Amino acid sequence: MDIRILPGNIANMIAAGEVVQRPSSVVKELMENAADAGADSVAVTVLDAGRTLIQVVDNGCGMSPDEAVLAFERHATSKIASVEDLAAICTYGFRGEALASIAAVAEVTLKTRRKEDELGSEVVFSDSRHLSTKEVSAPAGANFAVRNLFYNVPARRKFLKSDNVEMKHIVSEFLRIALTRPEMNFSLTSDGREIYVLKKAKTLKFRIQDLLGSSVVNSVVDISAVTSVARISGYIGRPDSARKSQGNQYFFVNGRYFRSPYLHKAVMNAYSQLVPEGASPAYFIYFDVDPHTIDVNISPTKTEVKFEEDNVIFQTLYACVKEALGKGSFGDAIDFDREGAPEIPVLSRSYQETHPVFEPEMNLDPDYNPFRNDPDQPFQDTSWYAGRPAPSDGPAGQDEFRSGRYGFAVEKREDYGKLFEEKTLPSTQMMVLRGRYVFAPVKSGVMIVDIRRAMEKILYEKNMKSLALTGKVTANSLFPVNVHIGAENMYLFSEYREILEAAGFDIVPTGIDTVTVNGVPEGFSTDQGQIEKMIPDLILALSDDHVSACENMFSAMAERFARLGAMNSTPVRSSIEAQRLIDDLFSCENPEFTPSGHRTVSILSETDITRMFS
Repeated sequence: MDIRILPGNIANMIAAGEVVQRPSSVVKELMENAADAGADSVAVTVLDAGRTLIQVVDNGCGMSPDEAVLAFERHATSKIASVEDLAAICTYGFRGEALASIAAVAEVTLKTRRKEDELGSEVVFSDSRHLSTKEVSAPAGANFAVRNLFYNVPARRKFLKSDNVEMKHIVSEFLRIALTRPEMNFSLTSDGREIYVLKKAKTLKFRIQDLLGSSVVNSVVDISAVTSVARISGYIGRPDSARKSQGNQYFFVNGRYFRSPYLHKAVMNAYSQLVPEGASPAYFIYFDVDPHTIDVNISPTKTEVKFEEDNVIFQTLYACVKEALGKGSFGDAIDFDREGAPEIPVLSRSYQETHPVFEPEMNLDPDYNPFRNDPDQPFQDTSWYAGRPAPSDGPAGQDEFRSGRYGFAVEKREDYGKLFEEKTLPSTQMMVLRGRYVFAPVKSGVMIVDIRRAMEKILYEKNMKSLALTGKVTANSLFPVNVHIGAENMYLFSEYREILEAAGFDIVPTGIDTVTVNGVPEGFSTDQGQIEKMIPDLILALSDDHVSACENMFSAMAERFARLGAMNSTPVRSSIEAQRLIDDLFSCENPEFTPSGHRTVSILSETDITRMFS
């Protein structure tokens, strides 16, 4: 066995596998470097979702020619110089691996100039090799252009997802950094199309509104707590705005985004019994702690941190969120900024003097009896006959009236009132329990049908037929419904547009962060409120990319849409609707089980019922 030292470029390529996982990783590292360089303006431009070009331009401190070359060496950093510095990190980057890792798997050109220098410098790296350095005219700051990502690692490039999926990850990283620096200008452009243009925000709340829309800002409340361990601030979503999709959930510590299932549990514990099962609220929670009490050097991506007193942080966060929820009022908010809203008139004190209010007079006939049938008191009001001659007095006129000549009576047949054949009418013994279960008598006892699971099975078979391109059925909404979904989720609807159309969804984009729902698959509710609740669930279903094999894709999508439709379907309340549901269920193949294997029907035998009372 021969032991050798790996060449520098190969070692960098291996290290790059940890730091640069996809184009969004490059965007993250370069934006963090710009923030650390003191920039107050950062512009990000990508082509082909970062495959062809990722360009990040900032107006930070810039670098000298020697520093520009040295920055691409492994472990080159300006952030730390001693062990003490490592224990008190307050910047984004510190390892010195980012530029070296990027240059190992892409072609990188850097133009940079310090404010005190007249000329800047341009350095070019490729495959971890320094190709050239020259003087150029450049604005103060840094301009990184990363081209042909993974050009020398074909396997890594092949495993990148579609442009829509990769752009979704880029937007996510952009949002995380923009949310920590409301005092900075940011912009994001993709293939010549501006996604975000963010000016400096007065407060964090304005930045959240610029990024995610007024609908998110209007549904959050402030939180605040100051202890000897940490200072907590930010915003949490109202319980009535909780959704099944886990979007807009952010933790930040000392200006750095991080993930923490542990602290997420603290938030969810505070919302216990306030949100439906499976739903999650939005939150934007910021921690300010002593940098000596946290360790950010856990993972290469720097998205995990370890608190010295994590149990105290957990309890403090729980109490803070619980207190905010206790103080908050969570009724339906009125959006006065909505366009087209009616103006509310302001009445002066003298309004009643010039516009007196009179109580209406009512004329009553105390002797009137609508149930009286006195042949000696025929109708006298000829207006009932709409211009036709009134019936003559006496028995002859009364016979004409009763015979229906004037449209007031009809001849009754023996089957009068029987609109349907009796065999098609649902059994009067069928019962719907709280819109969740149907109870129907059968020979062996009582059949119990789970309405939601039955609907899931019915919709699954319809979706399989639709996705197999055998035809789609769309229930059009009475009025189009506009739903704000955020720029990052727009790419999901673009990615799965054909599948959504085949399933019966009529959803079109109407901007960079809003979609218009014109129709939904048959069986889904077309109520505006239900559609607004359904879209986040649909986003969650589309985000689940665990199934990628073509042969399983249709089945997986059909199952997700069926589950989504069952949760958002029109409720079953009457025995007629229950009978229709049972008929549709037993016309399915293997109606006793949902696609995921759960039972839809159970039989409670007469013996079991008798045993209950023995």
